[in-house]
Amino acid sequence: MNGPTAEGRKRGAAKRAGNGPAAEGRKLSRSFGWLAFLGTLLVIAGVVGLIYTGVATLTSMLLFGWLLLIGGLVALAHAIESRGTNYFWLGVVVAALNLAAGVVVIRHPEGTAEALTMFAALLFLTGGVFRLVGSVVVRGPQMGWTLLQGAFGLLLGLLVLFDWPHSSLYVLGVFFSLALLFDGLGLIAIGIGGRRIVSMVSDRLDDRLDDRGGDQGGDRLGGRESGRGARRGAERLDAPGPATDSPPKAPGDGRK
Repeated sequence: MNGPTAEGRKRGAAKRAGNGPAAEGRKLSRSFGWLAFLGTLLVIAGVVGLIYTGVATLTSMLLFGWLLLIGGLVALAHAIESRGTNYFWLGVVVAALNLAAGVVVIRHPEGTAEALTMFAALLFLTGGVFRLVGSVVVRGPQMGWTLLQGAFGLLLGLLVLFDWPHSSLYVLGVFFSLALLFDGLGLIAIGIGGRRIVSMVSDRLDDRLDDRGGDQGGDRLGGRESGRGARRGAERLDAPGPATDSPPKAPGDGRK
């Protein structure tokens, strides 16, 4: 009884100290929980952006401008660190272009949205035309899907182009909100699935540790019992036989 109890005390102390698999599982579950929480925030932001597409468009333009500014500052810092090399002036030019583009985007978000919407419409048109022509010329096994993608891209490009510049108020906001929505759903799925997997693995590790501790305690108890049985058998063999008062009779004493 002392073996399993001691092992149980050791496992309990390890769990309380935070060194067991259950503690590590709790840490991982907490991390996956934060990941799911971040995904929930992104989903909420995506839904709000789909409702208020104009605000989402302006927000995406401002974020884009600030990213250009930050990237220009980082590129300028790298260029200053690499002065004296052949890439110094190239780094300075790239940093200056990023800084100038960031300032223009932040000061004129509506005009930037119109220009980017026109660029997106032209991309949809050219991509749709190339897919349609390529699927007809090649005639591969995925011809139907390629035709469908080309027709969809061509139609989307025409719709955006015909409604330009009014389409610039909602096209970029819709794309930005959809990206947030799908990224948030992916993070939620990863967080929930990770928590389930971690809980399953932690439970199995705890069960294996409990079974191992019970087996070790049983082996110790069995070894003690076998040792006691061996000692008892040796004592029985070493014990003297029963004593008698009458001496042993000699052969032939009972004949007449």
